[in-house]
Amino acid sequence: MIDRSSALELVHKYVKNENLIRHMLAVEAAMRYYAQRHSEDPDLWGLVGLLHDFDWEIHPTLAEHPQAGVPILRQNGVSEEIIQAILSHADHTGVPRISVMEKALCACDEITGLITAVALVRPSRSLHDLTSKSVKKKWKDKAFAAGANREEIQKATEEFGIELWEHVDNVILAMRSIAEHLGLSGN
Repeated sequence: MIDRSSALELVHKYVKNENLIRHMLAVEAAMRYYAQRHSEDPDLWGLVGLLHDFDWEIHPTLAEHPQAGVPILRQNGVSEEIIQAILSHADHTGVPRISVMEKALCACDEITGLITAVALVRPSRSLHDLTSKSVKKKWKDKAFAAGANREEIQKATEEFGIELWEHVDNVILAMRSIAEHLGLSGN
């Protein structure tokens, strides 16, 4: 199996946008958090989060992402288990989410973007004083972070089997552990 260092090299080879890299790091942190909560392998789950969007810049359409990135993943020794999870995070691939890890990836993907957006508009620009209450206020404003599809987030969270605001609190907690790498440790 590919290790984190090699996965990070792969990410940096194909991704130049710092915000996209931060997104993948945030999803990785959330996945590691949930792996531990489910007594699963945090390294495996973390790799799924880290690699899930590695091909977005080279395949920026639904017709291509993430399926066109699969050959690159295989060439780099990424396991079929990780590849399946990455394929399943995108509804348009038709790959069903069966494992808890696959459901976790889908649940963690979009919500990290919304949490990041909320943290960035706070005076502190920090995850350390952010709570789900602040995210809930912004959730109602459909114009705020309009790219974060609330319906998809809600559906993925339900499929993962966790209450939405508990999930938001968990993901905030996970992201705090790498706040500095996300540029969200405050002013």
